Amino acid sequence: MFFSGVELFPVEDRKKEKNSKFLSRLKSKREKPHSRPQLSERHSELVDTIRAQMQISEAMDACIRRNMVQLTARRTCGQIDLPQISLELLIGIFRSDFPNEKSYIQWKSRQVNILEELLYFSAELPETERVIIKTCLAKIRDTKEWDVAMSPAQRVEIISSIRQVASKAFFQQGKFGLQNETYYWQAAYHLNIRLYEKLLNGVFDILDEGQLIEEADAILSLIKLTWSTLGITDKLHDALYGWALVQQFVDTAEGTLLEHAGLQLQRVVSAKEDDCNEGQYMNSITCLKERNGSQKKLNLVQSIFLSIGTWCDSKLQDYHLHFSEKPVHFKKVVALASTIGLLSSADCADKVIVNASREKVKSYVERSVEAAIGRVAVTVLESKERTHRLALLANQLRLIADRELKIFFPVLCQWSPESMMISVQKLHQFYGEILIPFLKGVSSLSEDARSVLPAAYALDNELGQIYTSALEEQKVQHSPRPYLDHYQIEKVSGPLIIDWVIGQHTHILEWTRRALDLEDWEPLSFHQRQAASIVEVFRILEETVDQLFGMNLPLDITHLQALLSIVFHSLDAYLQRVLNQLVEKNHLYPSAPPLTRYTETAIPLIKKRLNEYKVLDDIMLDRLNELTIPKLCIRLNTLQYIQKQVGVLEDDIRNSWAAVRPSLNQTQAEEEPVEILESDSLTHNETVDELFGTTFNIIRDTAKDIGQKTCDLIGTRVVFWDLRDAFLFHLYRGNVESTRLENFLPDFDTVLDNVCGVIDDAVRDVVVISIYKASLEGFVWVLLDGGPCRAFSDSDIILLEEDLLTLKEFFIADGEGLPESLVEQEAKFAERILHMFSLQTETVIQMLMTASELISMGLDSNKQGHTNLGDAHTLMRVLCHKKDREASKFLKVQYQLPMSSDYDDTPLGDSTSRLPRMSDVLKRSTSIRWNKKRQSSFKSMKKKIQGATNEIRNVGR
Repeated sequence: MFFSGVELFPVEDRKKEKNSKFLSRLKSKREKPHSRPQLSERHSELVDTIRAQMQISEAMDACIRRNMVQLTARRTCGQIDLPQISLELLIGIFRSDFPNEKSYIQWKSRQVNILEELLYFSAELPETERVIIKTCLAKIRDTKEWDVAMSPAQRVEIISSIRQVASKAFFQQGKFGLQNETYYWQAAYHLNIRLYEKLLNGVFDILDEGQLIEEADAILSLIKLTWSTLGITDKLHDALYGWALVQQFVDTAEGTLLEHAGLQLQRVVSAKEDDCNEGQYMNSITCLKERNGSQKKLNLVQSIFLSIGTWCDSKLQDYHLHFSEKPVHFKKVVALASTIGLLSSADCADKVIVNASREKVKSYVERSVEAAIGRVAVTVLESKERTHRLALLANQLRLIADRELKIFFPVLCQWSPESMMISVQKLHQFYGEILIPFLKGVSSLSEDARSVLPAAYALDNELGQIYTSALEEQKVQHSPRPYLDHYQIEKVSGPLIIDWVIGQHTHILEWTRRALDLEDWEPLSFHQRQAASIVEVFRILEETVDQLFGMNLPLDITHLQALLSIVFHSLDAYLQRVLNQLVEKNHLYPSAPPLTRYTETAIPLIKKRLNEYKVLDDIMLDRLNELTIPKLCIRLNTLQYIQKQVGVLEDDIRNSWAAVRPSLNQTQAEEEPVEILESDSLTHNETVDELFGTTFNIIRDTAKDIGQKTCDLIGTRVVFWDLRDAFLFHLYRGNVESTRLENFLPDFDTVLDNVCGVIDDAVRDVVVISIYKASLEGFVWVLLDGGPCRAFSDSDIILLEEDLLTLKEFFIADGEGLPESLVEQEAKFAERILHMFSLQTETVIQMLMTASELISMGLDSNKQGHTNLGDAHTLMRVLCHKKDREASKFLKVQYQLPMSSDYDDTPLGDSTSRLPRMSDVLKRSTSIRWNKKRQSSFKSMKKKIQGATNEIRNVGR
């Protein structure tokens, strides 16, 4: 800069904050300002950056600048050379300018070495002048003589002697007639090049050597001022800068440097042809390179390209080794190799060059894959893992294939489209030769077989897919096609998997039985309200599914059938066991009371006791004792859990099956026409869907049916068992006014609170509906089967209607309970029964006569076993419970029914200590489900009623 004509003037330097982030990290707080010449602000900043990058202190920088100012002032021509600079520095910088003697000696030796290289070794001087240079430089090197013994005048004299010799060289003409050419361009090119490389290295951040500093472009422009001194041309600059970038990448592995290097070297390649003089100059800058065992002289650019090419070639010979960890560098290295001519460019039309590049890339692939295989083989042999070595090897080979496919092939396919097939063939052949002897010895799914077979299958499958895909891309679709010879894993593993599934079937069924034997029907937790046993069953099934598909072996539809058979039989066995533990809800209904007619006043001497209970066997009572409401709720939760979890299990199996979709044999898939394969696939999918549908729909339906039965049992048990004594036997007993329904609602409220505390939210409403239906059924039972202790007048019916409304409102719960429409729908039958009580007695009698005639005609409306409004059985009970003289008279005359006052209306306690509270086991009154088969007329029905009444009387006696 000082010698390039830039105006400079001395000013007192003022410290200020630099824009460069880099400088802000390097500046020392201890450095003090010095008086120095100041260039323009921007140039000053750049020079400061260079100084910091080259790790030169501000004190030394000030000395250098001071001496350069002095040299500039004395210059007699517009050009400067390196000897002049070194000589000026030697005469103007002293020991006192350095922090210690060691630094001074190193600096002085460097200046002497430069002069020795330029004037003694490189310059063409007479022998006498060479002796002068040698003698003078020796005195400068001698610290005691130069720095101690010599006076300043003597030092000046020595420097002057050297300068006289140097001036002769300075004024010698350049050899090639280039603009600004000096004698030293060619004579000292090796030193010039090294100095320029040193300057170029200043663009790399010394704190992060893989990064260019922000001012790199500006510094490169500034360094251009040295070209006339160092003999640098555009082409040399681009080549040297590209070389510096490549070297820096080798040291730091920073990929952006490689990109910059490629751009610089591309400028060299695309540069215009040198003119004759410049070409001669470029060729004069020579290097000796060893190639193929012999040394060859090349010009500098050729030498740089050869060095870079040699480095690229060494990396590409084993690219798996050098680029597996940082694959992003691979593409950049290949691009660099193409730039310098190691590989043909994309637009190359020379077939010879293109074919040579193709063969070179094929050799890269073969050597790299072989080297990678060799490394993993050694690694596996030395491995101390318990996994079988063949499994480890297969996994490692898959990694090689995956890297080849995803990282290397997309780059190399430009030169060798078949490179992927080459690597696959080598990997497949190598592993197959080791695997085949192992396959011949496999007879069961041993630990080794479970380890090796899946790994081998995965490798075979992956290599086959890659190979087929590569063939299709190459459009090699005409016979004969070179397909891989697959390992035939499915032929070995298929029968072994079936044996394993059969063994699992027996094991799971036994485990299911044991889980149910230990089940106490308590909730698993507060949030998981299903039984522990079903969780265990699903856990085992899921483990079996995971184990089967986790084998990662080829499966066919036979294996799927075997797996679904396990699922079906395990869950079906569980459901059937749950079903068999239930009892029919008919056992919960009280015994049928006798048919009587209402009488207002009668004082019999001996009243007959109502037999409201039936004695049940011990086994039935034990089963009923186990079926408490909380345990029934847990069973219902469990059945709901089954329906939900079955869907999850089905999805899991479907997804797993889709993931390992059993191929038609891979060879067949490669050989059969597409139309046949599509037809087979359609048939296969239909079969699979049918298998899934049959298996899981049956389980869902069974669980739903058992759940409905359990839900009905809960409602019936609450009303006809748990609340039998508190509600059923006391509601409206004696008179209506004193035993209104609202008196019993707290009992229902307590039951519902307890039920909602254990039932799952998904089935809560269903259970509440069941209890509501059972309460309506109990209400109707009191009206029709309430026995001799209950009779209802017309005024009572109004109260009953109010009670029914109260019951409905209780379950609606101000909109927070059951839907009002549902509540109203379920209450319609009870409302109609109440309506029949409000009818005139004559009307009811007439309806009874008509219904009896229908029975004689075989048109009994009660054939289905349900209580119907218009059937003779319901009408008879309405008359029996009507507090009406006309009805009583009719029943006495037509059926000779006993008076209700003949029976004691006090509820009888349990007739046996074995009877639990509100027992589930009593069958429903036969007075509701009337026997229809032998009733042919009103008279025949009358006879049967009379017969039943006589039996009751005999029992009473």
